[in-house]
Amino acid sequence: MKYIKDFKEGDRVFDIYLCKHKQSAVTKNGKPYENVILQDKTGTIDAKVWEPNNPGISDYDALDYIEVYGDVNNFQGALQVNVKRIRVCGPDEYNPADYLPVSSKGIEPMYKELKTIIGTLQNPYLRQLMEAFFIKDTAFAKAFCNSSAAKMVHHGFVGGLLEHTLGVVKLCDYYCGAYPILNRDLLLAAAMCHDIGKTKEISPFPENDYTDDGQLLGHIVIGAQMVAERAATIPAFPHSILSQLQHCILAHHGKYEYGSPKLPAIIEALALNYADDTDAKLETFKEILENNSENQGWLGFNRLFESNLRATRLEK
Repeated sequence: MKYIKDFKEGDRVFDIYLCKHKQSAVTKNGKPYENVILQDKTGTIDAKVWEPNNPGISDYDALDYIEVYGDVNNFQGALQVNVKRIRVCGPDEYNPADYLPVSSKGIEPMYKELKTIIGTLQNPYLRQLMEAFFIKDTAFAKAFCNSSAAKMVHHGFVGGLLEHTLGVVKLCDYYCGAYPILNRDLLLAAAMCHDIGKTKEISPFPENDYTDDGQLLGHIVIGAQMVAERAATIPAFPHSILSQLQHCILAHHGKYEYGSPKLPAIIEALALNYADDTDAKLETFKEILENNSENQGWLGFNRLFESNLRATRLEK
């Protein structure tokens, strides 16, 4: 199949893609059309169905796998597919692995590394708590390993939550070596748990969208609740450890305007905030560069970084 990342202006498309999103709309002249987002494992692309009542457009819905015939155009600097025909495909016509973006680092090796780090925790309560989540609760561990870290922006792929969490844990472990004042067990446990609420905030692939609880509560509050509920199953779990762990989760976005219910009040919460922000920002920048690998010049203004971005280019 021709992957979306390889699309170029003027290409003719005739292949199967996941219909990530579908929305009916009307032009200024009152003519109906449909906004569609097509997806494969390399990314997504906007598409337009200008003749939705055309006999060649079969009935389809979001999350259907559809055979698309159309042309790739450039609209306001972005590629877009002008769809002429659509056919809904049967389950024997496609391999789902071709349509879901997956971490390039390998889910099993990352999960094994996370379990190894859990085994280094010295505090018996925090170690039991991490084992209860990531080792003994196989349903949670499976959901965690296969979730994304975000609907958009960074680590928005299968295994993204695990990859992001492991990245934050390893940064925090480095901080502990550089700043011995940090409590390693508390900080690493907080790093492991800081985004566990995303297993309930964002629905599984291929939908990968916000759940009702995600919209109403958000992953920070959900994660703090999950930690409290699981700690309650461990006899004599110290309240002081639980409250500090929950504080790190509640403060890990660093500022009220970034969604944190609390600001960092202990040094481990501050370290977690910086590690989380570093991993998220560098991954976001990396994904921007990868999605613009053919552009060696300036990439344009990015609202997240509040800067006009470009790839590094050193003279030989």
